[in-house]
Amino acid sequence: MISAPRTTRASWSAAAMLAAALALTGCTADAGGEAEPAVDAAGFPAPALESLRGADVAPPSGREPDGSGEEYDDSTETPFQDVATSPLSTFSADVDTASYSNLRRQVNQGVAPEGVRIEELVNYFDYDYPAPAPGAEHPFSMTAQVATAPWNPEHQLAMVGVQATEAIPTSEGNNIVFLLDVSGSMDEPNKLPLLAESFALLVEQLDEDDRVSIVTYAGDNRVVADSVPGSEHGVLVDHLRSLRAGGSTGGADGLRTAYELAEENFVEGGNNRVILATDGDFNVGPSTPEELTDLIEAERESGIYVSVLGFGMYNLKDSTMEAIADHGNGNYAYIDTLAEARKVLVDEFGSTMFVVAKDLKLQVELNPATVSSYRLIGYDNRRLEDAEFDDDTKDAGDVGAGHAVTAFYELVPAGGGPGTDPGSDGDDLKYTEREVGTSDDFMTVHVRYKTPDGDEPGTSTEVELPVGADAFTSAPTADFVFASAVAELGLIATASEYRADASLDAVRERASSALGRDPYGLRAEFVDLVDAYRRVA
Repeated sequence: MISAPRTTRASWSAAAMLAAALALTGCTADAGGEAEPAVDAAGFPAPALESLRGADVAPPSGREPDGSGEEYDDSTETPFQDVATSPLSTFSADVDTASYSNLRRQVNQGVAPEGVRIEELVNYFDYDYPAPAPGAEHPFSMTAQVATAPWNPEHQLAMVGVQATEAIPTSEGNNIVFLLDVSGSMDEPNKLPLLAESFALLVEQLDEDDRVSIVTYAGDNRVVADSVPGSEHGVLVDHLRSLRAGGSTGGADGLRTAYELAEENFVEGGNNRVILATDGDFNVGPSTPEELTDLIEAERESGIYVSVLGFGMYNLKDSTMEAIADHGNGNYAYIDTLAEARKVLVDEFGSTMFVVAKDLKLQVELNPATVSSYRLIGYDNRRLEDAEFDDDTKDAGDVGAGHAVTAFYELVPAGGGPGTDPGSDGDDLKYTEREVGTSDDFMTVHVRYKTPDGDEPGTSTEVELPVGADAFTSAPTADFVFASAVAELGLIATASEYRADASLDAVRERASSALGRDPYGLRAEFVDLVDAYRRVA
């Protein structure tokens, strides 16, 4: 394995069910108004909730698990590219994980999964990538490994990893606006009640240096709290548990109000973030992904980031929430259980909240002497034009403290040799200058990023990692074996044209053999998920 200098971000087993949320019912009153604080009838302290991990997913009463009201934007799968004519592969980093937890929810309901984004399945898990050393020049390290492709032994599989530092980039405190959907569509036990308890977990991570505002939206929007010290845990949790659902969904106005509050309470040099929690079912005012992203893009340069947390089922608007996060310098997670909320908002607090590298883009240059054609697996809606890699005005993914980005390339070994015409003028390319060179590299990975305060054009920095012949191994690491099993499940779940000999038996066997230390049981849970998927399929 090649590495250019990890820290394991903690996670929790996410198999827990929402049954605990039933005790917080009462989502019937006015749109977004405060009522008397809800009685915590089930004794909702965290230890009690932890005991519910592993419960089954059950649909709300009277509802069938058909997912008929859910909306997904399934991007067209990218085919193999000829290295001779397309030696560069360029894409934006993606640290979202919503697709995995949403797939888990659908499969556990007995529903064939929709909206599967393979890169989000892979990036859901931790991998033992080397972390950048303290004081390193760049806020991330890079690593690569190549082995035989498990589903097609005639091909090779390259795993590229980028591991961000866990060092928090600021000590100036958090300015956070909770933007909470309290419309009628949130009146389900696995929506508003789970939302309230999820944000209660987040509140426990804050202190007197932090400021929290709460905006609710339904037919209109309301400021429930304005710049409350993060140490006022009881006040904030009371606000959360008193929320009731009702009315239509005017999310655009809520977004405007949330950004206004974030700007009024802006912490210079601190972490300024809006956290939107919704099922994405906007139905008043601007509501399409295009309309909402126009609004988000206008605010993007304000220094305020956005995180999107999806809740619920049956009318989940995954496409809308992903678009908001992608266009708002943000990240997107789907919360199906309280354990998942703990994973995202507690164990991964740093990576969810603090950006260490902005507009992170990857460009992989393939070597025609060793690779005939290639395919980037997943990232289908994250592709960039090759020229956009050097364009500092082009928005790309933001990477948080401790985040890791993993990408797989399926490679077809070269059948030609030196002297083969690459069909390109080879300007600024390492391997092709009118004829194929003699390098035995597989590829070179280029990463371009900005520091969190680097907003002006020309402020990005480029780092590169050559992936030489010594990156190939016949005994790949447990991380490679497990991650490739996750990717293979993604090929099956998306009915990929390129799944070749992919099979659930192979996925299960490889994943079971590569559980590793697995302190939070997430890899073991994946093996169980494969069994559940088999029953659905």
